[in-house]
Amino acid sequence: MVFHRNSVFSEIRRLLKEKKRKEIDAMGMAAIFVSVLLLSFSISSGEISGQVGVNYGQLGNNLPAPKMSVSLIKSLKAKRVKIYDANAEILEALKNTGIQVSIMLPNQLVRNVSTNQTLADRWVESNVLPFYPQTLIRYLLVGNELITSTGNETWPHIVPAMHRMKQSLTTFRLNKVKVGTPLAMDVLSSSFPPSNGTFRNDIAYSVIKPMLHFLHKTRSFFFLDVYPFFAWSSDQTHINLTYALFHSKTITVTDPFTALNYTNLFDQMLDAVYFAMKRLGYSKIRIFIAETGWPNGGDLDQLGANVHNAATYNRNLVKRLTRKPVFGTPARPGLLLPAFIFSLFNENLKSGFGTERHFGLLYPNGSRVYDIDLSGETPDSELAPIPAAVDYKGKAWCVVAEGADVTAVAAALSYACSQGNGTCDPIQPGKACFKPDSLVGHASYAFSAYWAQFRRLGGTCYFNGLAAQTAKDPSYGSCKFPSVTL
Repeated sequence: MVFHRNSVFSEIRRLLKEKKRKEIDAMGMAAIFVSVLLLSFSISSGEISGQVGVNYGQLGNNLPAPKMSVSLIKSLKAKRVKIYDANAEILEALKNTGIQVSIMLPNQLVRNVSTNQTLADRWVESNVLPFYPQTLIRYLLVGNELITSTGNETWPHIVPAMHRMKQSLTTFRLNKVKVGTPLAMDVLSSSFPPSNGTFRNDIAYSVIKPMLHFLHKTRSFFFLDVYPFFAWSSDQTHINLTYALFHSKTITVTDPFTALNYTNLFDQMLDAVYFAMKRLGYSKIRIFIAETGWPNGGDLDQLGANVHNAATYNRNLVKRLTRKPVFGTPARPGLLLPAFIFSLFNENLKSGFGTERHFGLLYPNGSRVYDIDLSGETPDSELAPIPAAVDYKGKAWCVVAEGADVTAVAAALSYACSQGNGTCDPIQPGKACFKPDSLVGHASYAFSAYWAQFRRLGGTCYFNGLAAQTAKDPSYGSCKFPSVTL
């Protein structure tokens, strides 16, 4: 038997009409209690649950086929999966698995969809209807971190595109599919203390408030990417690592304006968003964690990015989100937080710093980076032990990354040499590092020299993804590459 929200409230109203509130007898009170209980059951056992899912990214050239990947998702006991498109092979592999699925309208289609209902209808007809309901598509996300990853010319199109997609779902009677869009924490201009959470002025009233109205009207979620790792790594002086890992037993941060106490950074970040929504008049919209996680590796100088911390964070996260009774956050106690952990695999084609390619629960060959049960049913004592946390200490060099585009490398070499301080003197004709006369050799020297000279001023070994850090000294003969000490 299925109990619907409307029928529950109708029953409550009927009981209250039959008798004045103070005259309701024990039978009537019991009926109301049972009705409310059934409503709670209906909500918590449906789309709103504390079950933890996983993000299935595909930016790798060595990943398993979708059918095998879905088997691996099952082995992790994930109840949800989010993909970053509407890949037909993946959606086919997810049929009849009972796993709830989130699909995504790609960023590049958002502007066109926002002004074209026919295009929206065709997209839903092609990417949802062929798989639904055998594939349990429950969420359709419009783009990914659009505020962060696109220019402000796209922002006015976000909410109209959400309306178009919702209209398409309604047209095809896909009413169980919720529409949202994932946003990063940089939509806030202020996040500390949490009660001071405020959306940025450039988007608060033009983008966020209309979005919140849409989410409220359609009973959808505010999809949020929450990464305590990045908050901690950018301010290790003031943020304790154990506090960021849900692992501190003594550190408490108190919001001076609300007197709410925080024992971890995750709750602190979430409540900043709750307070920001409240400032715009929407205090009841639920948050869905679209992405969270901790890197299991990274560049040599990216402290804290290791298997120990990744396992600690994600295991503690699962315990927190699946615990009973539900914990919620200090500002929203008892509220379920559905979530997706990022990510299923280490993805070797992701750009950016090394951590970007090391968020996986699994290696591309399907083996686990560390043991984890996303259902929360397995005690830590029964999971395989994790290695100790080890950050690299020693000398490091910066060299051209494998497979880097040679034209781009030439431009990066020119940039590194233009910064002065004799950065590239040793690779000039007749100098110690000129021979062998090769672009990659000269660029590797220039990258190392640049990093060694300017690291303390904010210089990095990145060069738009063309460079990589190494612990192996690339020096040869009389050519000595500058290094940094980590």
